[in-house]
Amino acid sequence: MQTGCDKNIDFFLGALGPSGGFRGYFCDLADQPDLWLYLIKAGPGCGKSTLMKNLARQAAGPVERIHCSSDPDSLDGVIFSSPRAAILDATAPHTLEPAYPGAKETVVNLFGTLDPQTLYQNRAEIIRLFDTCGQLQKSAGRCLASASLLLREQQLAAAGCLNREKLEQYVTRLGRRLLPDKGRTGSEQLRLLSAITPQGPLCYTGTVETLASHKVVFRDEWGAAAPLAIQLLRQMALERGYDIYTCLCPLSQPAAAEHLLIPELGLAFLTSNLWHPMDFAGQQNIHCSRFMDRQALSCHKNRMRLSRRTAAELLEQTSAFQRKAKQTHDQLEEYYKAAADFEAVNAIGRATAKALGLE
Repeated sequence: MQTGCDKNIDFFLGALGPSGGFRGYFCDLADQPDLWLYLIKAGPGCGKSTLMKNLARQAAGPVERIHCSSDPDSLDGVIFSSPRAAILDATAPHTLEPAYPGAKETVVNLFGTLDPQTLYQNRAEIIRLFDTCGQLQKSAGRCLASASLLLREQQLAAAGCLNREKLEQYVTRLGRRLLPDKGRTGSEQLRLLSAITPQGPLCYTGTVETLASHKVVFRDEWGAAAPLAIQLLRQMALERGYDIYTCLCPLSQPAAAEHLLIPELGLAFLTSNLWHPMDFAGQQNIHCSRFMDRQALSCHKNRMRLSRRTAAELLEQTSAFQRKAKQTHDQLEEYYKAAADFEAVNAIGRATAKALGLE
């Protein structure tokens, strides 16, 4: 998909999910027939993110920067507009293996740049740090799963007070006005615009600014109306021939569309809530309370507010455990940095840039 702009954009492709484990969408890139994949295999601290950042800077056209939700300052991947290619961190937790090696994927192996003797000498501490990091991430996942369950209960309570017919009629009129029919079927790519990270909830609003001049924002305090609205608009956009980014909610179970970006039209349909308030100059606001039976909703509000406060506390704990995991991971990286031959890493980076036609 071309971004329809001349600037780089930022997404996540995976994050801690509502089941408590990592939920990723990296395999969706592997399913794109025209996209060549470079899969990096390496240990922590071997220069994967630095290599990808360098390639992104060398690209002639705009790129998508795919960030790591466990450390948003690091990259999990870069998707190039020209050539049609992507380079991805193919190690755990988003392990990717080449399905058609040499025919559709290239493995970028950085393991050969490591001195195994140096790592072996420090094996006890390396194993301890790996295990500690894994346990901290599991603790973060349990907190997030509990928060997701509370938010799901809140959403279900609000859904019982939703006038679905009124919402569907409104959204259908909106879609017909903003999505002229192109007479073909569109295409879809899945992304995450936001995630719960060591920095707290993080949303790449700059990506919205880059891709969309017209922003339609569903302000949905309880999470019952916006998912239905975005799903209806998603279906209309695809049926009417548009290539779209569907941005999924990292907290929803099952996975639900949270935002819709249509670069060709410079149009975004967004959900605004406590976790990622959307406030852009000139945006069109749709207050979802207009579709709710307020009297019926008032019977649930005290319990729903308690659920939301508890969920917020749990998400704070999620980020706190993620910060501790990152600190542990940073210690682990030091052992791998000491064992890495970064001249060899840089040489592999240059060879990859040449293969991509960036040099």
